[in-house]
Amino acid sequence: MPLSHGVNPAWSALIQQFKQDVVLPILGEGDELSQQAWADLSARFKAYRQWMQNKPVNPLASIDNQDLKELTDEKVYDALADLIERDLNADTAADLILSLEKLIRFNRDLVTLLRNYVNLADFYGAERKAIFQAGTLYLDQRSCELCLRVNDLDKHSQQANLSGAYLIYCQCTRLGSDPMTIVAAMTGGDVDDMMVVGRNGIFYDREGKDWHATVVKVIENPISVRQAFWTPYKRIARMINDQIQKFAAAKDKAFEDRSAASVADAKPPTAQAFDIAKFAGIFAAVGLAFGALGTALAAIVSSIVQLPLWQIPLVFIIAMLLISGPSMLMASLKLRQRNLGPLLDANGWAVNTRARINIPFGGSLTGVAALPKGAKRTHYDPYADKKSPWKSILIICLLVAAIVAGGHQLGWFDGLIGHTEVEEVEVVEPTVEKLNEE
Repeated sequence: MPLSHGVNPAWSALIQQFKQDVVLPILGEGDELSQQAWADLSARFKAYRQWMQNKPVNPLASIDNQDLKELTDEKVYDALADLIERDLNADTAADLILSLEKLIRFNRDLVTLLRNYVNLADFYGAERKAIFQAGTLYLDQRSCELCLRVNDLDKHSQQANLSGAYLIYCQCTRLGSDPMTIVAAMTGGDVDDMMVVGRNGIFYDREGKDWHATVVKVIENPISVRQAFWTPYKRIARMINDQIQKFAAAKDKAFEDRSAASVADAKPPTAQAFDIAKFAGIFAAVGLAFGALGTALAAIVSSIVQLPLWQIPLVFIIAMLLISGPSMLMASLKLRQRNLGPLLDANGWAVNTRARINIPFGGSLTGVAALPKGAKRTHYDPYADKKSPWKSILIICLLVAAIVAGGHQLGWFDGLIGHTEVEEVEVVEPTVEKLNEE
């Protein structure tokens, strides 16, 4: 390839520039370029292009070559080394700055740390919320102050059950925010109307934002001794109600089965003759049951009325204690064992001591709705159901019948009913001789 003579005039200027900038610095003076020399130049520029592609993109890569050459001067190196040495000598000052920062942080946060992680003073003092309290849950006419955030509901509920508290897990949602799960300890009021799933409430977080809360899980434990007193009676009433519903459902199912069988057989229904003996047996059984019930009630009333008046209230009190006493005792023991520790442990806290929640303090953690001071409740209801007097009349008649039966056995009415006094007659047994004479 000629570089001086025989070059197309259209490319002559570019060839001369190529000779001056590329060929002379690398290959030296020459008027032509051999194929081997061209291959050598191509290989060199191929490596350069690869090097340029691998060049990192940073401010240093954009520095001009002249500036880079100036940075390689020995004076620049000495100045940089001097700066590094001065920076190493400033370690002591940096340590002092770190110590000052630590002191400022301790002054700001150490008391809060101790009052929440060591002695739980913020929680027990009730002057401010503890740092683990997520907010307040308003549910079923109550406000629950002991609310904690939960990351894993299943894992948390397994360990939190050891706390002995009545716990309600809620799924909280708010427009524009990620949903969250909380657990609230309910320590006051009754839970008769509390549904396991689907009950709705309102949760206010520490920033005052309101969340829609839905109950997703409930861990049942005693709430109060007062509630435990009525628990046996409520269970008996619930059991009777369930049995009645099961009996009615069974009868209804049997009737449906018989009707379906009759329709399937497609036989015309035949009128059954009235079986008076069958109905007499039924009425006799019902009468026998009511008679046994009345006899037992009369026996109980007669036994009670034989006691002095001051002992009759004691009988009722002892009977109620026998029924409600075990439930109240168990509730009292569980309420005294309520512990905040498992709730915090389930959230990842390292609580190594018991954090008891006794009955008075537990009652303060749940506010029960009450009328404001000076307000009055009106009992007038224009749409109230009319009460039937037959229920009261039936109860009064049963009580009167029982009292009359007991009084009759005790002879209370002997003076009111006329009777003939029977004179005592001496009975003489006849002897054998007298019988022989007769």
